[in-house]
Amino acid sequence: MQAIAFAPGHITGFFKAEVEPTRSELKGSIGAGFCIKEGVTTRVKITTSDRQDFKITTTGYKSNNTQVSEFVAKEFLKIVKEDYFFDIEHHSEIPVGYGLGSSGAVALSLAFALNKALGTNLSRTQVGQIAHNAEIHCKTGLGTVLSSYHGGFEIRTRHGAPGIGSLKKIHTDHSVIVICFSPISTKRFISTQLGKINGLGGKMVTRLLKSRDQMEFLDMSLEFARYVGVITPKMQQVIGDLQRHGFKCGIAMFGETVFTLIPKTKELQVLHILEKYHDGIIIKTEVDKSGARAS
Repeated sequence: MQAIAFAPGHITGFFKAEVEPTRSELKGSIGAGFCIKEGVTTRVKITTSDRQDFKITTTGYKSNNTQVSEFVAKEFLKIVKEDYFFDIEHHSEIPVGYGLGSSGAVALSLAFALNKALGTNLSRTQVGQIAHNAEIHCKTGLGTVLSSYHGGFEIRTRHGAPGIGSLKKIHTDHSVIVICFSPISTKRFISTQLGKINGLGGKMVTRLLKSRDQMEFLDMSLEFARYVGVITPKMQQVIGDLQRHGFKCGIAMFGETVFTLIPKTKELQVLHILEKYHDGIIIKTEVDKSGARAS
């Protein structure tokens, strides 16, 4: 038994967290962001065994932390109640810890792949909820799974797992260019900065719902990052460089990562501006509008 599934990466520009509910499905965040074409592809091969177990390997951009995958695998072993061995391989096209939603994409792609390979026939919503609960339990994200599950450029209007949280989509044909410098711990920010974050994040959701303007979204993302205090001198240098050439930009939550949304005709100009930053990982991509799926 085997299957392959994909989940897109996701960039959050700003958010308001909701971590008080006791049930993981009700926790999450409202906010705004978009999925990107790059993400995580997961392959699973399942064989009968003398005990329940699994092996996790990663290719592409690697991570030493497999706690999200372990959580999802254990949930499916509880469901099937049989002695299976899961051979799990994640291939990540996005660097880990840079605010590109890698852990949410890992959780979702694995949940979709296991559901298909095992023939557990869980609904799409149930699969999404397992992935969401993995992120909440491991403190690696709050709203990424809901966003990656649906795809597109979204405003999350109600927090929670797929089937509970809700969002509205903004149409865009703009290209996305991202430059990443170093990781930032989502877990640390979730545990120390929420009070400061939530007041501004909630107001921004209300504003963006009225305007539905992607350039205003970039302005809000930058304002949010300044308020939270995550902009490093290197990021400020890139922001200034882009602004001097007439390009707005935002900051990915959470990573030392700057992004911009531009017409396709401006791609080369932006890439030329960024290519001098040799220590940055540059990703030129588009918004993924399909969301997570098994192939």
